[in-house]
Amino acid sequence: MNQVTKGQWNGYDTYILNTGRLEVTLLPRLGNNVIEIKDQQEQRQVLRKPEESELAFYLQKPYHFGIPMLIPPGRIAKGRFEYDGTSYQFDQNTANENHIHGLHRTQAWCVSDIEEDDEGCAVTTEFLTSSDPRWIDQMPEPLKLQMTFRLQGSELHQRLRVTNLGSRSIPFGLGYHTWLLLDGRPDQWTLKLPVDGICTLDEQLLPTGEFSSLGKLEALNTGCNLKGSDLDTIFKIPEGAPAEALLTRDDGYSIEYSADRSFFKYWVLYTKGTADQFLCIEPYTWIPNAPNLDLPNELTGLINLEPNQMIELNTKLQIHYPISKD
Repeated sequence: MNQVTKGQWNGYDTYILNTGRLEVTLLPRLGNNVIEIKDQQEQRQVLRKPEESELAFYLQKPYHFGIPMLIPPGRIAKGRFEYDGTSYQFDQNTANENHIHGLHRTQAWCVSDIEEDDEGCAVTTEFLTSSDPRWIDQMPEPLKLQMTFRLQGSELHQRLRVTNLGSRSIPFGLGYHTWLLLDGRPDQWTLKLPVDGICTLDEQLLPTGEFSSLGKLEALNTGCNLKGSDLDTIFKIPEGAPAEALLTRDDGYSIEYSADRSFFKYWVLYTKGTADQFLCIEPYTWIPNAPNLDLPNELTGLINLEPNQMIELNTKLQIHYPISKD
């Protein structure tokens, strides 16, 4: 049963991908967000989903639900930076007049293709940044964004293609603020994540460009139980290690989240206070405030996107079931 059907959320069309194991709901017209993943085999919600009664909050802070895209991710000091001779000013939308979480919020994407085959199903969506005056005011070089969501069994693949349609090179960064549910039992979940340093932040939560040792969080490399965790932390991925997170429940049920290591260089972990309902596992291509740091692109993860250049950024979220239930 690999099929795509249409639904509604607060009057906006949704597209629902279904393989019989997972049901994935997309909201293209409000930010192209994955707003729900329902594990039909386990009868559980995988993501924090927005209820219809939360429309106003969603419109204000869409990055609090689902798998929202952050273009670019994290904070930028005063929203200002210079790059390749051009000055940029992003909205000052957080404390201390800094910028947070990018230009992509609730823009309307168009569905350009739907596929259903023996192996799975897929929806492709597109967005031209030139159609958004606020975006173009802040990032004048126009981009073409194409996202393909493909569901195969219990695997959700996201492929974002970004093309610079402008005449100048730009700094590009992407992150996903992925809200995974812990079902109110963080003690039942263990996270394994290859990391080798913590990004040092100043009093405004901006990276200083320095890194500290993991300390007790060294346990992430072998498996760290989430009971009592209180995380809002940026981690660097070691050279040669995969960008791969494995969140495992004590009965063997697990969520594997991976990203293309050639682009994704950082993870952010966020529990929204002491871990209870949520763990955000966030793959970032760049370190926040990257354009303002006096560090090489190889370290910050800043992608120099040349005119007419297209890049492809891939992530995968896969559910693994206990052997007895598979």
